[in-house]
Amino acid sequence: MEGSPMKCGGEAMRQMMQHGGEMLMPGLPAEWVWLVWAGFLALSLWALFVPVPERTSGPGLDSTRLPLVGPWIAALTRTPWLLVSLRLLMAGLFLLIIAAGLFGTPMPKQNAATLLTWNLWWSGVIVSVFLLGSVWCAVCPWDALASWLVRRRLWGRGRSSGSLELTVPRWLRGVWVATVAFLFLSWLELGFGLTADPYATALLALLMVLAATLSMAVFSRKAFCRGFCPVGRTIGAYSQLAPVALRPRDPAICADCTTLECYHGSERVEPCPTSLVMGRLRQNTYCTSCGNCSQSCPHDNVGWRLRSPSQEAMLDARPHWDEAWFMLTLLSITLFHGLTMLDPWEKTVRTLAAWLGDSGQLILSFSLAMAVACLVPPAVYAAVTRLAHRLSGQAIRYRDLFSGLAFVALPLAFGYHLAHNLMHLDTETHGLGQVLANPLGKGVQPLSMQVLMEWMNDSLFPPAVLHLAQSALILFGYWLAMLVLRHRARHLLGNVRRHGWPLLLFALLVGGGELWMLSQPMLMRFQ
Repeated sequence: MEGSPMKCGGEAMRQMMQHGGEMLMPGLPAEWVWLVWAGFLALSLWALFVPVPERTSGPGLDSTRLPLVGPWIAALTRTPWLLVSLRLLMAGLFLLIIAAGLFGTPMPKQNAATLLTWNLWWSGVIVSVFLLGSVWCAVCPWDALASWLVRRRLWGRGRSSGSLELTVPRWLRGVWVATVAFLFLSWLELGFGLTADPYATALLALLMVLAATLSMAVFSRKAFCRGFCPVGRTIGAYSQLAPVALRPRDPAICADCTTLECYHGSERVEPCPTSLVMGRLRQNTYCTSCGNCSQSCPHDNVGWRLRSPSQEAMLDARPHWDEAWFMLTLLSITLFHGLTMLDPWEKTVRTLAAWLGDSGQLILSFSLAMAVACLVPPAVYAAVTRLAHRLSGQAIRYRDLFSGLAFVALPLAFGYHLAHNLMHLDTETHGLGQVLANPLGKGVQPLSMQVLMEWMNDSLFPPAVLHLAQSALILFGYWLAMLVLRHRARHLLGNVRRHGWPLLLFALLVGGGELWMLSQPMLMRFQ
C-alpha cells in the first residue's frame, strides 16, 4: 500500500489513512490477528481430538417464565398492536427513503435514502438476527405495504384475501429464486454503485415492493417471503443461529391438537404466511415471526423460547439441496462484499479490463471477476466434501453429505458479516441526526475531506473496543462452525478426526481469509 499512516491527535483518535484521494478505514492490528489465529487453532484441535458427546435437542427456556419481563412478553405475543404499530413506523420510514431518493440530493452521505438503507438498515438487520432472530421480517415494510395494497386492511382476516391464490409452480419452489436474486442484487449494488446512488436506491426499494405485491396478488399465502425474497432468506438462514425462536410451550398440547389454528388461522387471524405447523416446527428458516400462530392458538401454547445459538444448525435443521446452495452463496457474497472494499480488488479488475480491452464502467471485467470470486468458496467446499465422502467409505449419497455439511458455512458467513458490518456502523453513521432533520438534503454542500476525516476520528467505539468486538465475532462464528462440524460429521461420516478433517481445513481457509480481509485497510463506501 502506497503512502504512510497519518496520526490524528490523541490516544482515542483512529489512525487515518489516505490513498489516491480516497479514505481508508484501518484494519485489525497484527496483535489481534495473531490472537484470533491462536483461537482458530485451539478450536480446531478441540474439534478433532475431544470426543463428541451425545446431544439431544432441548426445548429451551420459555421466555414468559422469566422474572419481571415474562408477563410482558406473554402479553405482547397475544396482541397484534405492537407489530401493527412497528409496521406503520417502518412503512413510514420506507416511504421517506423513497421520497428522499427520488427527489433529494444526489450526495449519498447527506441523503436519507442511501444513509439509512446501506449504512444503518442493512447493518442493523444482521445485528438484529444475532439477538432477535427473524423479527425484522415481522415488521418488513415491503410485506406490510404489499399486504395493505392486496388485502386492503391494516390487520386481521377478512372475507377475501384479494389474491388469485394460485399454487406456486414446481419450478419456482424452494429458494432458487432468492439465490439468483441475491446474486443479481449484489451485482447491481457493487457493479453499478447502488450504495452511492440515492435515486437508484429508491428505484430498487420500489422494485422490491412491486415484487412482493405481485407475488401476493397471484400466489397463495406469502410466496415472496417464503421463497423469493433474498433478504428474507438471508435472515431465515442466519436465524438458525439465533438464540430465540417461536416454539410450543408444551409440545404435548400441539401433539394432541386437531384444529391446527397455527396453520389455518382463526376467524380473526390469518393463517401462517409460510405454511408452517407449530407442533412440527424444527427450524427458523421460514418463520417470519409474524405472531399469527401465537395469536390464533386457542391454548395459548406458542411463545418465544431461549436456546443455544448452535442447537438448530447442529441438530434440528433438516438439510435440503436448494438451502445448501443458498448458504454457500451467502458465504460467497459476504466474502465478496469485503473483497470489493480492498485496494487489490480494484487493481485486479483494472488489470483484467486492460487484458480484455474493457473500458467505461468496466462492467464486463467486474462481472467476470465477481463470477470467479463467488464460485471459489462453493467449488472448494464441493471438493473437500467429495474428499470426505471418499474417506468415509459409507453408503451415504454425496448429495446428502453436501447438503448436510453445508451448515458449516453458515456461522462462518455470519461471524464475518457481523464483524464487517460493525465496522460500517462504527465509521459510516455520522451525520445521522442532520440527515433525519433534512432527509432530502436540500441546500447541503459536499462534505470536505477534512469533515470526513473528523467523522472517522470521532467513531462510535474506541479502537480497542471495535477490535475486541470484531475479533470476538470472528471467533464466535468459527466456534459455532466447529460445533456444527463435530455433530454433523459424527452423524454423517461416523468419525470426525479421520473423515471430517477436510471440512475443518475448509473452515480454517475461510476463517483465515476473513481475518486477512479484516486486517486490511478498507475503502469507505461514501467519499
